[in-house]
Amino acid sequence: MKYLKSLFDSNREWAERISREQPSFFEQLSKQQNPEFLWIGCADSRVPANEIINLPPGEVFVHRNIANVVVHTDLNCLSVIHYAVEVLKVKHIIVCGHYGCGGVRAAMDSDNHGLIDNWLRHIRDVYRFHREELEAIEDMEVRKDRLCELNVIEQVSNVCNTTMLRDAWSKGQELAVHGWIYRLEDGLLHDLDVTVKGESGT
Repeated sequence: MKYLKSLFDSNREWAERISREQPSFFEQLSKQQNPEFLWIGCADSRVPANEIINLPPGEVFVHRNIANVVVHTDLNCLSVIHYAVEVLKVKHIIVCGHYGCGGVRAAMDSDNHGLIDNWLRHIRDVYRFHREELEAIEDMEVRKDRLCELNVIEQVSNVCNTTMLRDAWSKGQELAVHGWIYRLEDGLLHDLDVTVKGESGT
């Protein structure tokens, strides 16, 4: 018996539709990937990278984790960045968070969440860095939204300070890092205006 048959059926329908619309699509896709974008986003099932920016397979290299965090000891994330920058030569790295992020929400409470608390420590550090600004916001939902934004901004900085980015920029590689945030309620992206195009921070 085939488990999750509905997913296999959906896959077959999708593949057949794509083949009808673009007969050579899968043949060309199988030969290479040449994306211009690396997307570092949240693992939340409601925030799928390709769909949000309406790009087909092959156009976006993707790394996702809880609350779109970039940690200098996370070899998974660093390996993705390395491959994207050194091999794929992407032109843009997009760190995209989203309002209503469960990871950010959990980082703001005092409950014991188990193993994930070790990961949430990074978001709690962002809160600590910006405590005065955040605690001046009385509305808790607005405060959470602002922490979602500040978390993206912090992760942009973390990406920019990886050895891969610093080396690429020192060699003159064309590469920009952007901080965006997504609103679940309307499906729209918002630019947080923290684009970095080189070591100078411009």
